Amino acid sequence: MAAAEEELALGFQRRFLAARPLRSFPWPELEQKLKTSSDSSLLVDILHKTILHPLCVKYPSSVKYRRGFLTELIKKHESTTAEPLDELYDTLADILNKEESTHCYKNYLLPTGESVTLSENVAIISRGTTGLVTWDAALHLAEWAIENSTVFSNRTVLELGSGIGFTGIAISKTCNPKAYIFSDYHHCVLKQLTENICLNGFVLEPETTNHIEMQSQGQKVEVMNYQKPKLTVAELDWGSVTEKQLMDLQPDVIIAADVVYDPEITLALIGMLQKLSTYRADGKPPEVYIAFTVRNPDTYHQFKAELDKIGIGWQIIPAHRNSIFLYDLHSNVNGHIYFSVQGQHSSEELFSSQCSIKLLCINDCASIL
Repeated sequence: MAAAEEELALGFQRRFLAARPLRSFPWPELEQKLKTSSDSSLLVDILHKTILHPLCVKYPSSVKYRRGFLTELIKKHESTTAEPLDELYDTLADILNKEESTHCYKNYLLPTGESVTLSENVAIISRGTTGLVTWDAALHLAEWAIENSTVFSNRTVLELGSGIGFTGIAISKTCNPKAYIFSDYHHCVLKQLTENICLNGFVLEPETTNHIEMQSQGQKVEVMNYQKPKLTVAELDWGSVTEKQLMDLQPDVIIAADVVYDPEITLALIGMLQKLSTYRADGKPPEVYIAFTVRNPDTYHQFKAELDKIGIGWQIIPAHRNSIFLYDLHSNVNGHIYFSVQGQHSSEELFSSQCSIKLLCINDCASIL
């Protein structure tokens, strides 16, 4: 197979395993290749790199998603003069016989050759929370972290609002932190988060598994022999966090993804950052990195205003160079805001940034130091 066709098939693979929207797939390029091809080898390769890939077989995406993808693939094949491809129709028949579930899996391929596999809810809102799915800001932050792994290497990292765990698992597999503390508050989210961490081969510290009930969902977990990092899951309510909890955490780095979307939550987040800075045993404020999607400009501006009001400095840092997880760049503006809890800006750390041309020309990446 030619290099261009292999690259095209891999593009389909990365999008499909992560269950990205079907509209984001390179369908026009596939149609063009099929018009000039004398056989169906490219389609067979795409089929085996997607629906029949070992990861998808073991940890499948939703029945609806697989059915939609395969239907579109068959349409592309039928638009050519090639002979019918039985394997496509046999695979579709098999999927049509499966029952839809409230849960599905998404598999994200890492640059290291490993993957992050997550059990997610099919619905965006479920059990009174939006925390049972992965949002694009989490992918954005993980990409930035992978490209800037020295920020996390051999350090204790606290993630606020971990959701079902994508960013933390990706960082734990690629950035070599000394310890990683996942945290959230909703019981169902904490349960799913714990399951996903173990699903990816990590063994949690005993204090985590003693307090959070786990459920296997019929999947066998392959435990890998990771020497590092030390992983824990903390139930953390920003509004009522105790002094003991703050003293126990002691993070060098704090991260959060998609937590700037509601004024009340934003104020609680800022208060939490102040507390975490105050209770540092060595007196040195932690570095803080936050990724978010701007949905309401007023909330975004309020966030910055509140930070300015209490003297927390913030800086915008540039977008990372590589797109690993292929999220939708044309939806809303993704931000990474880089803040300094010291209220100080270092001229050496004031980076140039890329602007979004979609909404408000807000910088594409931002972070809190």
